[in-house]
Amino acid sequence: MSLAVEPLLPWAQNGSAESACRDETPTTSCRLVWNISHNTDFTRFYSTWLDGPLTTLLLIILTLVVALIVKNIAHRMITRVTLRMAEGTMSERVRERSRTVFEGNPALLTKRRAQRAQTLGSVLRSFASVLIMGTALFSILGSLGLNLAPILASASVIGVAVGFGAQNIVKDILAGLFMLLEDQYGVGDYIDVGSAKGTVEAVTLRVTRMRDVDGIVWYVPNGEIKRVGNESQNWGRAVLDIPVDIHEDTERVKELLQTTADAMAADSPWNDLILEEPAVWGVQAFAGDALVIRVVLKTAPGKQGDVARELRERVKRVFDEAGVTVATPAP
Repeated sequence: MSLAVEPLLPWAQNGSAESACRDETPTTSCRLVWNISHNTDFTRFYSTWLDGPLTTLLLIILTLVVALIVKNIAHRMITRVTLRMAEGTMSERVRERSRTVFEGNPALLTKRRAQRAQTLGSVLRSFASVLIMGTALFSILGSLGLNLAPILASASVIGVAVGFGAQNIVKDILAGLFMLLEDQYGVGDYIDVGSAKGTVEAVTLRVTRMRDVDGIVWYVPNGEIKRVGNESQNWGRAVLDIPVDIHEDTERVKELLQTTADAMAADSPWNDLILEEPAVWGVQAFAGDALVIRVVLKTAPGKQGDVARELRERVKRVFDEAGVTVATPAP
């Protein structure tokens, strides 16, 4: 009886890296160990106990190093971009207007920019960290031979459950993020959100804190804000409806109003707050025994109230000197 002896495969011949590493295509490190030692037993020991774990360890270290480098670069870029967004590339005229808005308290403008940059930077850096380190973690788990399908399925279920349970919070955060990105309002602005009206004192991703003229502090969730009226953005307009007796000479009254408004626009400090030449639009309405004449002045943002109050005082003095009767309009 003869025994058939199967011939060894070419890569299994003794005295070769393939034989020592027990692999038709040995790894680079195993081949390097064989080329240096030419010892079959040592090379097999390395291939069995060191090659796989060492390669995995090196891969894990390399993945972590690359992830940390990418995260650091992303954080630096986000910080730089958010700072530029907060400061803005404003024209000189817009800068002057910004200084005028926060005249007497320039710290408000600085606080608004710093808060916007800090909030945006914090959110974007957190998002970048979670994305980068999460990708690195899944890559490491895959290198260890772990089946990621059940983990991803569990994460999806948990995410859906959290999304349903905290949908109002998520809505508030998303609304706050877009509000900051679009710079709809900020610290120091006077806004009307429908349910409340006042000066913004603080803005976070979840809630806006504002104080009204009575000193009441309102906390409004960002997700509940359907519309925003900002009286402190770009420019404002002071609109005065002056009621005079119906028997007054309309042209004379308009001339007095125009002269008074022009004189105010030329005086300091109102010349910095009134952006364009005042305009008398004319008779706005008939109200019983009164004629309502409208005067409008384009002002720096947030200063329309101050301008309107000063103009009313000047109009009262001019009307008294000219003998013009101020009427009480019918309701």
